This record gives sequence, C-alpha cells and structure tokens, in this order.
Amino acid sequence: MLKFTKQGIYCPQADVYIDPWEPVERAIITHGHSDHARWGMQYYLCHRHTAPILRLRLGPDITIQTLDYEEVIAINGLRISLHPAGHIIGSAQVRLEYRGEVWVVSGDYKWTDDGVSTPYEPVPCHHFVTESTFGLPIYRFPDPAAVFSDINTWWSQNATTGMNTVLLGYALGKSQTILHHLDTSVGPIFLHGAVANVNAALATIGYDFPGAYLAADMDRHTLKGAAIVAPPSAFGSPWLKKLAPYRIALCSGWMQLRGTRRRKGVDRGFVLSDHSDWQQLNRAVIATGAEHVYVTHGYEGQFAQWLRERYGLRASEVHLQGAAIEEDEP
Repeated sequence: MLKFTKQGIYCPQADVYIDPWEPVERAIITHGHSDHARWGMQYYLCHRHTAPILRLRLGPDITIQTLDYEEVIAINGLRISLHPAGHIIGSAQVRLEYRGEVWVVSGDYKWTDDGVSTPYEPVPCHHFVTESTFGLPIYRFPDPAAVFSDINTWWSQNATTGMNTVLLGYALGKSQTILHHLDTSVGPIFLHGAVANVNAALATIGYDFPGAYLAADMDRHTLKGAAIVAPPSAFGSPWLKKLAPYRIALCSGWMQLRGTRRRKGVDRGFVLSDHSDWQQLNRAVIATGAEHVYVTHGYEGQFAQWLRERYGLRASEVHLQGAAIEEDEP
C-alpha cells in the first residue's frame, strides 16, 4: 500500500505523500516540526491543532484540510484517519486502510503523557512504520514527574541566590511542556520570541501557557530570579548574554548520555524528551500487533535487527532521504 520514494512515503491509491521532504501535490503532515512539515506542497492534510503551526511556519496562505483524531476520510476506496501520537500538540499517527489491509505511519511519538499533548494510543495494524530516534537500550528515560520536580527545585534554588534560570528546549513541543509544569509561585516566567510566537499560534485554538515575551528593551531588573524558556539555538547568542547572571539547562533526551551536558557547556541537563525511549518503542511496536515493521528516523538498523531477533517480526530498516534531527535537539 505504501512505497518509500525519494520524495517521501507515498500511497499510490490516494496519490498522497506522508511527511514529504520535496514539494508534491498532496501531503499528510504528522506534526509541525520542520523535518516533517516542509514548504511547497499544494495541499496539506493534518490534525486541526497542527494547522496554526503550519501557517506560522510555512505561510498564512497555504491550503490546509484538517481532521480530528479518528475522523475518517475516503479517497478511491482508501480510508484515512489520524490518531494521537503524544509527541507534541497536534501530532498524529496516520492510519490507512484498503480492502482490509491496515498500515500505520507513526511519525514521531511518545508513550508517556506530558500533560499537554493528546496521549499516544497504539493503533492495531498489519504494517507499522516506526521512528527509532532513541532506539538503543541505553535510552531509558526517568519518570517525567520527577524531572519536572527537579527543574522547579533547581529554579527555586537559583532564584534564592538572585540568579535567573534559562531552560533550553524546542520552541514547539518541549517549551510548552516545560511551561505547563513550571511552578509559577517561584518567580516570573519569560519567553524567547520563537517560543512566544508558537504560544500565540496555539492560543488561537485555546491553549494558554504562562510566560511573557522577553522584549529586547525590557528592564533586566525585572528578571531577578526569573525562568526564561528559549530554544537551544539561543545558546551563546547576544540575546542570551544580556540575561546575566543566570544558570542554564538543556532539556533533552540526549542528556541520558554521560558527558553530553559537559560537551554542550550548560550548567544542568534534564533528561526530557518528546520521543519514546527504548522500552516504550518496544511496547508500542508490540501493541500494534503488526507483523511487518519498517524502522525509520534514528537507529534503524539496530532496532530492526532487535525486532527480528527478539520478537520474530518482519522488520526492515528504511533510510528516508529527508530524515534529520528535528529543530535544534530532540
């Protein structure tokens, strides 16, 4: 039913691509990160909560059709529906059914509930296309609730010494999760412009996150003890240097690896990811009941081999041309 082509994952029956990386006529977009949602498509189909992000990033005049989760449309006898992926707000798995055969393309997904995104739901299928960003046994993430508690404790400690706290995470996805769990009683919260723009787009569909845009001419005396949420690209920038004195942390799944925090040059590293870890990837694959698994975006070869040897699945690695590390850091 699906083909892996140089333009992207293609469904001939509906003449539609899923997360294509080259311009095509019709595209189904799993979520708004730049390695999955690209400019140049004539028509976009996505979850309704992804639409304002696509317009923010790709232009207000793009043509978008939206669906709710589990809403079905039919094209040439093919039934298409979107299902929660838990990765970020609006993220979706794509389910395609034709003559009793079911394929599911996961996009990026996270099994744990972050309190912001619609939680991941496994979708039974015959063929499952899965990501493998953290598809090695070394990636076993801690309980997110404990991580958020550590972040708030660290912020409070910094605030008592007059230090600002800078938290680096994706402008789309990670930042909203961080903001949702910050203890607003500790101090004021401010946002890098990239985060503020995403929040403003999400506000049009009813999301409300704490924090005010940090204007360039803002009196820095008002920042004493504040938490400032910014994308990783802000690290080392002139914008960041104006926020001193501060301590800085990177929130990322890569913080699982020893030495990563030191190499990144930050004060703290919090293991916080919008992806599934090793155990969750295994759990998700088995929960689908799929006998055919196609592994993309990450440790394709290693994870596919594991699925073959451990579970006896027909698993193969698929190296997608446009696959990349999304945004700045996962």
